[in-house]
Amino acid sequence: MGLALRLSREPIFKAALWMLVALSSFSLMAVAAKELSVSLGTAQILFFRSLIGLLLISAVVAVRGVGDLKIRCFKKHLGRNLAHFVGQYGWIYGLGFIPLAEVFALEFTVPIWTAIAATFLLNEPLSKTRVIAIALGLAGVMIILRPTAQLIHPAALAVLVSAMAFGLSHTLTRSLVQHDAPLAIIFYMCLIQLPLALLLSLGHWSMPSGSLWLWLLLIGITAMSAHYSVSKALSYADAMVVIPMDFLRLPLIMLVGFFFYHETIDGFLLLGAALMLLANYWGLRRERAAS
Repeated sequence: MGLALRLSREPIFKAALWMLVALSSFSLMAVAAKELSVSLGTAQILFFRSLIGLLLISAVVAVRGVGDLKIRCFKKHLGRNLAHFVGQYGWIYGLGFIPLAEVFALEFTVPIWTAIAATFLLNEPLSKTRVIAIALGLAGVMIILRPTAQLIHPAALAVLVSAMAFGLSHTLTRSLVQHDAPLAIIFYMCLIQLPLALLLSLGHWSMPSGSLWLWLLLIGITAMSAHYSVSKALSYADAMVVIPMDFLRLPLIMLVGFFFYHETIDGFLLLGAALMLLANYWGLRRERAAS
């Protein structure tokens, strides 16, 4: 009992608990998106995701006040959310056609595209460490997609484009957090993406019914809880501790796909993902040592 109490007070233990919530949230969000993709279009899923998120954040704002919603540059928020919307669209679209594990594996290329975007948009130097990490990551992508072995599924390319868009979004977010509150960033994310999703879904609108509402509620809640939990974990422990925990998303979603969707565990996918994760971790460790 005494040992458990002491552990519960350790920052790393708290970070691990928050990452457990994050991993569960990401996995549940992916399953909800996959279930919804059978009956609803991607844009309509994103519409309800933004609507639920906006309602949740508005409740927080009602308690805390509107002071945190002040922003310095709306254009940056607009650009960040256009990129983020493309990223979400490709991610959810991919979940409807290719295995869950492949979607998550390709998503781990985001640090590659973030490093490239930061070089051009934030004038960050493209160091030797980053070049090697990018090369290893791209090699991992080639192993997963194996373009010479068979035709690449369009959904896999959509997820890869989504990872590029997320990389651009992350780069712009790094610029925004210097002067805007995280609550404002999330609020304007939902506010800007809501009409975009509505506009794209009007041509093929299908009113949800029955259990679809439960899946929509789940995807809206887990979208917020996943990112909040990662932020909380980073507040208790260094990125060198938190990021490797995030890598556990891949084996976890592999098990979900295997048991619930009868998806096979592909050796090439495991090899390519391992190479990408190694590149991400090695690059993070070298840059930390350098700084």
